[in-house]
Amino acid sequence: MRETRLSEVIAKSFYEVHRDIFNLGHTHYWLKGGRGSTKSSFISIEIILGMMSDTKANAVALRKVGVNIKDSVFEQLRWAIDVLGVSEKWEIKTSVPELIFKKTGQKIIFRGGDNPKKIKSTKFLKGYSKFIWYEEVDEFSGMNEIRSINQSLMRGGENFIVFYSYNPPKSQRSWVNNEVMEVRSDKLVHHSTYLDVPKGWLGKQFFAEAEHIKRTRSDIYEHEYLGKVTGTGGEVFSNVSIREITDREIESFDKIHRGLDWGYACDPLHYTVNHFDRMRKRLYIFYEIHKSGLTNIMASRLINEENKGRGTVICDSAEPKSIDEIRDFGVRAEPCKKGPDSVEFGIKWLQALEEIIIDPTRCPATAREFLGYEFLPDGMGGFKAKYPDYDNHSIDAVRYSLENEMRKVKVR
Repeated sequence: MRETRLSEVIAKSFYEVHRDIFNLGHTHYWLKGGRGSTKSSFISIEIILGMMSDTKANAVALRKVGVNIKDSVFEQLRWAIDVLGVSEKWEIKTSVPELIFKKTGQKIIFRGGDNPKKIKSTKFLKGYSKFIWYEEVDEFSGMNEIRSINQSLMRGGENFIVFYSYNPPKSQRSWVNNEVMEVRSDKLVHHSTYLDVPKGWLGKQFFAEAEHIKRTRSDIYEHEYLGKVTGTGGEVFSNVSIREITDREIESFDKIHRGLDWGYACDPLHYTVNHFDRMRKRLYIFYEIHKSGLTNIMASRLINEENKGRGTVICDSAEPKSIDEIRDFGVRAEPCKKGPDSVEFGIKWLQALEEIIIDPTRCPATAREFLGYEFLPDGMGGFKAKYPDYDNHSIDAVRYSLENEMRKVKVR
């Protein structure tokens, strides 16, 4: 058996992730990036090393469609076994397919998301599925499918390591691009590109192709090689910045705006709190309530909990009875003033701002809706001119909250 140094097979961009896995820092590892970032190579090496150092560890590698397994994750894990110099320690079954660590009988099995019954029936004679790998996770239908699979596989052990690898889709509306914005204490999100990889690993031609695309089609380069969410071209808001808004910043805000969009049945109620810097044309959105099934009294309690100074809340005027009711519960509610062009004017006003800054931890729904708000395709390669009326609860609430600021522009 030849000795292999990890620095010879793991790119520097993954050193910190490797240490985090070794120290059991997180459970869910979302590894995204562009072509040639070696994220799949890194995952395959971690699984082989992890199994060989833990006699109870087995692994399940998944693709959405089972027919793609042999030419992707199976070959990738075979590569890891070979590059680590441990081929004689593993039995490779190509017909099943399956990989078996000879010393203990630990297994790596492969499953397709298109056969959920087979996933549910997954069992190991010894140990448990410590490692789970979703390759090209964006091909799965969404987190409901992922959660269902995880619930079937994450049993019988103490420590689990779940890898999700993918190249980010163009559109922010893609479920996977939204999911990585959701903050969880047991989740680590990592982005990598080919620029962090030694040239000898990928070959001169790979870098030559990347440079050619960079010169001739920067949009394709940014998406495919840098793994950026470049958008479809139909995004309504191109001025959104996603970052932490600190407590110190919030304490410095002198003028606070509040708005409320009512929920209907399964539709969520959305309450927003923000600050508008008129001089710099910057909007800071730092608090939200985004919930379905709230009664008016429940909503009032939540609003009053945040709005202790009883600042004015501008509400959707379509529900006058609800406005009266939350007033009875102590909310200083006022109806918004709607006109025939109020939606279009409000959205264009927001588009014209220098920057819309949203804290993704404090306001995950707001971040998701603003980033994902896109014109609908017209079927001819373009987009419909009308602003879509769905997944826009936070946008409506923000419009209501800022109507006085917008009116000042109209008056001028």
